Amino acid sequence: MEDRGGVTDVLAGIRVLDFGRYIAGPYCAALLADFGADVIRIERRGGGEDRWVAPVGADDAGGLYLVMNRNKRAMTLDPACPEGRLIVRKLVATADVVVANLPPAVLQSLALDLESLRQVKPDIILTTVTAFGAGGPWSGRHGFDGVGQVMCGSAYLTGMPEQPLRAAVAWVDCGTASLAALGTLAALLARQKTGRGQKVEGALLRTALAFNNPALVEQQVIRANRVATLNRGQTSAPSDLFRTQDGWIIAYAIGNPMFARWAKLMGEERWLTDPRFEDDEARGDHGEIISKRMSEWTAERTTAEALAALEAAKIPAAPLYSPQQAVDDAHIRSAGLLQDTEYPGLPRPAPLAPTPVDLSETPGRFRHRAPTLGEHTDAILAEIGYGAEEIATLRATGVI
Repeated sequence: MEDRGGVTDVLAGIRVLDFGRYIAGPYCAALLADFGADVIRIERRGGGEDRWVAPVGADDAGGLYLVMNRNKRAMTLDPACPEGRLIVRKLVATADVVVANLPPAVLQSLALDLESLRQVKPDIILTTVTAFGAGGPWSGRHGFDGVGQVMCGSAYLTGMPEQPLRAAVAWVDCGTASLAALGTLAALLARQKTGRGQKVEGALLRTALAFNNPALVEQQVIRANRVATLNRGQTSAPSDLFRTQDGWIIAYAIGNPMFARWAKLMGEERWLTDPRFEDDEARGDHGEIISKRMSEWTAERTTAEALAALEAAKIPAAPLYSPQQAVDDAHIRSAGLLQDTEYPGLPRPAPLAPTPVDLSETPGRFRHRAPTLGEHTDAILAEIGYGAEEIATLRATGVI
């Protein structure tokens, strides 16, 4: 990240204990770490199950782990044994935030529920994430990203009626993590004013319903009863993926002025007085006709030619990329949207995306790579008063 005058990390001095796993908890903590918080990932002795998802390194560290745990320190610990519980209490006494996307029963069993934490640190903030949210018959159930996608109506409206599709990107998890980080920042601000901590609770289903809320409003209010139409949008047109001579592009026209420019580009000015295309709603209803016309146009052009003409007409469009093409893209690289980062044992640097929101004066930044398993255990224990012999005993007895 570019130098902006040595600005102090805005969360410097805030300590976060990360008991998270997979995405929703760890990514929340990673965002806090980006802005300067001292985040300690607490992982079981053999490594958490999320460490090896999509392995890329010599130690089988996974792509998921490298992304979700940048800027953190890491220690191994058995938090359930008596000595492990004592270590957790000592760590909590030094912390401002505990992040744990664990079921409520597990939180209680590990004394990581809010009341147990408050007995150690009265002003602690507990940030949790569940699958289904509190207050309903499914509140105690387990779940991953896909439960939100399928229960909010998103997967139903993706693909085709005979083959619904979930998105390959874990947008529910990442969205929940981002909102949990926002809630944690709000809780830290509230603590400055009141002196009190609180519980911040995100839920996968809560996020998914919030992000798909417009479709649910439309359904309940006017009974639209929409079904999936592959990549074609339904509330305006053109809104689709289109094949070119050498690839695919996506393009949209929303609003009458943009549609007028598109119609002129297509040589279909007569459509501007056609009642089938009088507004976005009508064009969405007749989107198949519009997509067919544009598909004919793109089939006669290369991707570069089509994108250049659409940009000249001020119509949003972009190429369809494979992951390799995204990694190699000139704009993505020159804008710093991926940063090559070394990690022990990788055959090539990992292209990590920086903090996905930029602040002009106090930006998030990469301070260091994700830690190896237990890399900072000894240093962290020393900070809370353990000597070298005590640490050796803890290791020999399987506590760390």
